Amino acid sequence: MAHSQVAYLIPLKADLKEDNSSPRITLYEGPNIIGRGNVSIVDKRLSRKHITIIASTSGSAWLSVEGTNPVVIRSSGDGERKKVKPREEVLVSNDDLIELIPGHHFFKLVLLPIENKGSYERVAKKAKKAEDDVEAIRRFCPPNEKLSSTFRLLSVNGLPDWANTSCVSINDVIEGDIVAVILSNYMVDVDWLMSACPKLANIPHVMVIHGEGDGRQEYIQRKKPANWILHKPRLPISFGTHHSKAIFLVYPRGVRVVVHTANLIHVDWNNKSQGLWMQDFPWKDDDKDPPKGCGFEGDLIDYLTVLKWPEFTANLPGRGNVKINAAFFKKFDYSDAMVRLIASVPGYHTGLNLKKWGHMKLRTILQECIFDREFCRSPLVYQFSSLGSLDEKWLAEFGNSLSSGITEDKTPLGPGDPLIIWPTVEDVRCSLEGYAAGNAIPSPLKNVEKPFLKKYWARWKADHSARGRAMPHIKTFTRYNDQKLAWFLLTSSNLSKAAWGALQKNNSQLMIRSYELGVLFLPSPIKTQGCIFSCTESNPSTMKAKQERKDEAEKRSKLVTMTWQGDRDSPKIISLPIPYELPPKPYSAEDVPWSWDRGYSKKDVYGQVWPR
Repeated sequence: MAHSQVAYLIPLKADLKEDNSSPRITLYEGPNIIGRGNVSIVDKRLSRKHITIIASTSGSAWLSVEGTNPVVIRSSGDGERKKVKPREEVLVSNDDLIELIPGHHFFKLVLLPIENKGSYERVAKKAKKAEDDVEAIRRFCPPNEKLSSTFRLLSVNGLPDWANTSCVSINDVIEGDIVAVILSNYMVDVDWLMSACPKLANIPHVMVIHGEGDGRQEYIQRKKPANWILHKPRLPISFGTHHSKAIFLVYPRGVRVVVHTANLIHVDWNNKSQGLWMQDFPWKDDDKDPPKGCGFEGDLIDYLTVLKWPEFTANLPGRGNVKINAAFFKKFDYSDAMVRLIASVPGYHTGLNLKKWGHMKLRTILQECIFDREFCRSPLVYQFSSLGSLDEKWLAEFGNSLSSGITEDKTPLGPGDPLIIWPTVEDVRCSLEGYAAGNAIPSPLKNVEKPFLKKYWARWKADHSARGRAMPHIKTFTRYNDQKLAWFLLTSSNLSKAAWGALQKNNSQLMIRSYELGVLFLPSPIKTQGCIFSCTESNPSTMKAKQERKDEAEKRSKLVTMTWQGDRDSPKIISLPIPYELPPKPYSAEDVPWSWDRGYSKKDVYGQVWPR
């Protein structure tokens, strides 16, 4: 049986104010070892077992020094500093300050008040919930039949094994007997890609749709295998990019559609917080009536058609030579798709096209959805890695789209107050990459420090996913109530007019500059039977049929975070591995939002300043 929490250590800055960039250290009844792994800055003077704190339910604690360097205790009573040498032991009290390596790493000891057995049990229960939240990702292990209903995080180097539970790498995605692949992305490092995924060298047909500049495109052209085809989609409006991140894999058995948030470069697949969704779809059966068109198929074909890549011919086992173009993707059965696609394509969109792209597409889909009453006027989260030049008028326009939806009695959900999750300077400085992580959070001071944005800023806190120091390149937008979600969007779109579009001409035209792609998770009817189709397994596992009463047939799934306290095994619960804390914690007065064109003289975890 696990011991109960009886105290914790609060990390402090040099000015002895709480350091929100580092997590609190929980102390349990009995011995607690504290050392190098508990501080955010690499310091080899700290031993792995630097001190031991023996805490008890009586409200007292003993500290002994295990490492080779002394520790200083600053008494909360008289402020006296006492040096504790290696192998010495001292009694410590509530609110005492502990300096690991004197003058460098500060912590405040907080002993939980235990007044009676009842209060002790309440504290223990609260501590158990906090413990569950801290390592929530350890328990995120969706069964096969739910994999396409949720998304997964990418593995991050340097984290403990449990922090990468159910996480994926590029070789978990590009696998099996692939006949043709389309890689859609913004940045492409062909040298890294071939070393990280050597299987690509043996795939007969590889199309790379990218957004690289002319110099990088020429380099890729020289370095790529001979059978690869490069295509940069047309950008009809200035300052646009091809930013979508997707992979389409054609197999003898079907097609795999992957939508994710990582550029095809090393740091994106190894050092950052990223997300990825994928689902396999079978060929349509020519001997049966073709399935009715579904929303996902329309979303996909509309988007692929706009890309206008040079079609190529592939020889598919049992099907002969086929032309790989946008129309080719109509040959697959998407009726079991678990998401909707939200895409952006550049242009001035009017008429029927006005609601086909960007935030107007999201608005249109949400307007058709029914949500639980608990989401009326519930808050919104905007989380991304690059901030465009915004104004309050457009932010209200965008918020109107994300606030769409009705309840069963046709009541509009109403506007939700948004918070913007954005790393602080301290988050970047103390991250796994140090200031270098700021290269992938490319927002200038003039965009970040607009006065009207101050009320929206919220912290990137990700203790439960162990990604507090893995800076976010993931982009997500959601509406939530505590740990329940009305809907959730995983996308390539940052918060910008270029990505989402801006209404013009009395709201009759939507102007978009860039290509983007995302997947929208919605509460959907629960499927009680069928099969889990796989392109890479010859015998798909069959879901058990379940008899339902008529009144249960229309039950819809519920979306929750992975820290939701409830029965995750229920077929109606879809758990999403949202890496950041909900509700988000607003900035404190000391927090400064990261801007990549500002100078920072305080050294990062590698001893570097910014810019280098």
